[in-house]
Amino acid sequence: MGPITGLWIKEQTKLEILTVIESSRQQGVSARRSCSLLAIAHRRVVRWQAQSRQGQPLANLIPGPKAPLHRVLPEEIDQIVTLAQHQEYVDLSHRILAVTAWDQGLFQASFSTVYRVLKERNLMTARGPSRPHNGHSKPPVRKDLTGPNQRWCWDISYLPTFQKGEYLFLYLLLDEWSRKVIQWRIAWQQTAEEARRLLEGGLADQNILDLPEAQRPELINDRGRQMKAKPIQRLCEDHGMPQLFARPRTPNDNPFIESAFSTVKRAPAFPGSFLDDAQAREYFSRYFTWYDTEHYHSGIDYVTPQQAHDGLRPNIVAQRRVKKLAQRRRRREENQK
Repeated sequence: MGPITGLWIKEQTKLEILTVIESSRQQGVSARRSCSLLAIAHRRVVRWQAQSRQGQPLANLIPGPKAPLHRVLPEEIDQIVTLAQHQEYVDLSHRILAVTAWDQGLFQASFSTVYRVLKERNLMTARGPSRPHNGHSKPPVRKDLTGPNQRWCWDISYLPTFQKGEYLFLYLLLDEWSRKVIQWRIAWQQTAEEARRLLEGGLADQNILDLPEAQRPELINDRGRQMKAKPIQRLCEDHGMPQLFARPRTPNDNPFIESAFSTVKRAPAFPGSFLDDAQAREYFSRYFTWYDTEHYHSGIDYVTPQQAHDGLRPNIVAQRRVKKLAQRRRRREENQK
């Protein structure tokens, strides 16, 4: 066996080593000589002997201070709990709750801190409409994006009505870089004509036709008959926009639009069924305004899609980091007092 270094020794083993060293000392063998024979540092044994004389246990303790100097302050805990219990924020996850507090200047706390505080007070039960991811999905292979309006994804989703067997359809066009809703439509049918109007509305809204063809976005969609229809293919060809198709029965090839539909239908205010297209338009007009300008999106560093689309994301994230470090320093100062 080699020297006893860099190892945590159990309390019982320490007591046995001290007993051997004491017995050897009574027979004329010095403690240093015994430590050399046992291949253990003499300073270590001296420390154990001092602890034993003072009546202290020899059990190993967790290194470092019992409480970190940058631990969250009591008033911050109260702020977290108060915000979480506020009627306006009861449906927010702990991550969105933290980001909301950052941007409103209420407190600076990490996701894990907010989670821990809420869990200790039994406030984490079924917060928010989301469910945990299964962890098995893999993103499709795409070229890297560097800004908005480089790739758009779009699809159509069913909207139930109060009449059994009758559905409305939500047409949604999303910018993959910023997750901004570029255009949306409500219709009673799934047709290539409605899809064409959706795409043309997006082109006009973002002034895409003023850009050179090399700078126009590519489209990604599944293989539905509306997506493969000649009017859609002709529109893409005429405007120099490549059209990409997801593989059959592979929703993960177009995950951003699928995630958007999931977010839409799991929103706490989602009515579930609509009376008619007018009611649906009224609801989604409010919802997508909120989605683009107020919704903190987890996939884009918890900024809103509109902020990401306008190029504000790097500055917002940097400012949050500066405020977080400043609050960490303040906690250290307060906790050292």
